[in-house]
Amino acid sequence: MRHTHGLVEVIAGPMFSGKTEELIRRLRRAVIARQKVQVFKPRLDDRYSVDHVASHNGEQFEAQPVASAEELAAHVQPDTTVVGIDEAQFFDAALIPLVQGLAQRGVRVILSGLDMDFRGEPFGIMPALLAQADRVDKLTAICMVCGNPATRSQRLIDGRPAHYDEPVVMVGAAEMYEPRCRAHHQVPGHPALPQEDDSHARAGLS
Repeated sequence: MRHTHGLVEVIAGPMFSGKTEELIRRLRRAVIARQKVQVFKPRLDDRYSVDHVASHNGEQFEAQPVASAEELAAHVQPDTTVVGIDEAQFFDAALIPLVQGLAQRGVRVILSGLDMDFRGEPFGIMPALLAQADRVDKLTAICMVCGNPATRSQRLIDGRPAHYDEPVVMVGAAEMYEPRCRAHHQVPGHPALPQEDDSHARAGLS
């Protein structure tokens, strides 16, 4: 069953906000609706499974790992009506026209990804995907310091905030990242953020 109109949906937010869980929920509903579904993930993200997209709470959906947008395009079958893409921020810029082209062909494309990197800055191709999407859902997590809605992903190295000069791409989960609100997000060396001792923020956890 093919859609009469294509659609691009982007699910964005920080780590632990339920992005992949929401992606899987929509994909399962598409399967129930007898849509032809294909799902892709970046090959570098093998935290929980090599051949499934997996949420932090254990939800899984079979997926094809690919190294680039070009490889992804080569695997999309002509009769596919729904394409799911997890961790979209890790893909190269060629994914942007690919997604738009699929939608023009009548394919529903559902992407999930981090809208900001650990520095609190726009992550890779996500700004363009968000701008060109037909539907955007920005999810929040829970700040691990104060319990307020969290919009940022705090990277921790040996329990301390990672410095601004650390590499942007560093795949990890609860051992390296935690969600934080704007007020408690710490990036030592960031030119636009106030600098303070993170021990004061983390004292709120005790």
